[in-house]
Amino acid sequence: MTSYEAPLADMRFLFHGMGNLEAVNRLAGLEDATADLVDAVLDEADKLARERLAPCNQTADRTGGAKFENGVVRTSQGWTEAYDAFVAGGWNSVPFEPEFGGQGLPWLVAVALQEIWQSANMSWALCPLLTQSAVELLTAHGSHQQKSTWLPKLVSGEWTGTMNLTEPGAGSDVGALKCRAEPAGDHFLIRGQKIYITYGEHDLTENIVHMVLARTPNAPAGTKGISLFIVPKFLVDEDGTPGKRNDLHCVSLEEKLGIHGSPTCVMAYGDNEGAVGYLVGEENRGMEYMFTMMNNARISVGLQGVSIAERAYQQARAYARERIQGKPPTDGSGAIIGHPDVRRMLLTMRSMTEAMRALTYDLAAMLDISKRHAEEPWRTYADRRVGLLTPVVKAWCTDVGVEVASIGVQIHGGMGYIEETGAAQHYRDARIAPIYEGTNGIQAIDLVTRKLLRDDGTAALEYIEELQALINGMNARAEEDIAIIRHHFAAAVDALDNATQWLLDAGKDDLAEALAVASPYLRLFGTVAGGAMLARAALHCVTTLQDTSQERTELRDKLTVARFYAEQVLTQAPGLATTIAAGGKTALALSEDRF
Repeated sequence: MTSYEAPLADMRFLFHGMGNLEAVNRLAGLEDATADLVDAVLDEADKLARERLAPCNQTADRTGGAKFENGVVRTSQGWTEAYDAFVAGGWNSVPFEPEFGGQGLPWLVAVALQEIWQSANMSWALCPLLTQSAVELLTAHGSHQQKSTWLPKLVSGEWTGTMNLTEPGAGSDVGALKCRAEPAGDHFLIRGQKIYITYGEHDLTENIVHMVLARTPNAPAGTKGISLFIVPKFLVDEDGTPGKRNDLHCVSLEEKLGIHGSPTCVMAYGDNEGAVGYLVGEENRGMEYMFTMMNNARISVGLQGVSIAERAYQQARAYARERIQGKPPTDGSGAIIGHPDVRRMLLTMRSMTEAMRALTYDLAAMLDISKRHAEEPWRTYADRRVGLLTPVVKAWCTDVGVEVASIGVQIHGGMGYIEETGAAQHYRDARIAPIYEGTNGIQAIDLVTRKLLRDDGTAALEYIEELQALINGMNARAEEDIAIIRHHFAAAVDALDNATQWLLDAGKDDLAEALAVASPYLRLFGTVAGGAMLARAALHCVTTLQDTSQERTELRDKLTVARFYAEQVLTQAPGLATTIAAGGKTALALSEDRF
């Protein structure tokens, strides 16, 4: 596996060139997030990733990762040292409020840092990902006492957090869960089993704070009867230190296709006297509260698609530059990077990765605006945009991340299929991301039902209007690259508009038919949204090149990448719209027993 270097030039292009950082550091409380400070933060993050996280990534994969021995989970070699350095550097606290030890920097910056951690070592980075989501949950819904007790250690990363939803009989259908919570004075006693709990047990920190969904006595059936509980590995004494061990333990670790370094645990609660749990908020509102944690995690999981794509691209590019095979028709070193089809694959990887990154960072900036803008209409607008694009980022980026990692294997040829190179690990690691935090099919259902049909398309049509304004802003440009990008982008936006209108009409008459084409619709939405980001980037590049006498090779490269995406990726949009307009009747035509 090749070494990793954070794509700092592209990150800074989005922060400074595209104005993402400027949009957030004028918000209340974020004024200190200056360009100089953020650049220094990115440099240090790159250093930690290169020196601590990336070196132990492949080692953990090839040795089988975390081990479960005598009831104890031990993480891979180098894991604890990397985590100690992470906590010592204050990295976990970046986006959180200073009241509980946070640094108060933008989520935009935190998302860029998460990309670096996930690219360097996705298995390791899953731990702080969930801790940060747990902090978001408690910040939004915890009592003052709960915040005072749990947030300082979670914000610092000295303790870690988990998300406990899934049970053997309750996966995507969370409402079927059977975990019980019985009142016992000022707390509850939790009994039940949870599966697929990422970092449910480990040796990185002295305490683990589990966020557990369970049912109280006489709770209504389904998701309306679910409550949320804080269930720590160790109860906390009055002085704030871990005390008595709680009645919970890891039963086993799952054997997985990828992310071997990450311990995925089967957890048992209350096998003896009952695990002590503290109710968050009100009874029967647990699913509502958990969505705060899940939506934060969904953005981070979408970012994993970006991260793995970037890592796979870096490795494929390095291999293509050094592998001598055949006689390329282009002038060059004789390496396979001279073959036209390899060039095409590399540009596909790069353009898709840059489109995903730009869309995810743009969403992160909207998240900051939704939380901090001084004017309520702007907060409402940004919150609506975050809601619309979260399922798109989660599903489209993770689907594309798998595809990009697969192309990386292809560029390696037979060596890509051999574990020695590490290319196959990226593919295996990437494959979980379309599944967890709500499968991508569920994200598509969410996009069509909650984000489209529920508000009669207000958020989606508002977004499409902005894309049409972007097209109009490209009209006056005479540059060939912009004209070609505009041509394909306009056709893609028309396809998205037509598909949206079709779903708004069809969903009212036959929801099943509409849901049968929900996934193609999400794919169309992501493809066009990514194209919009690269179209904006192309406009910025052309304007900057005209305003300077210096040749800016990196800007011309970005123009090429944007044009390639328009010609090779956006051209898929009309076909997806045709699929959607055909409806889902054929997909539903066979009875269950005919499959």
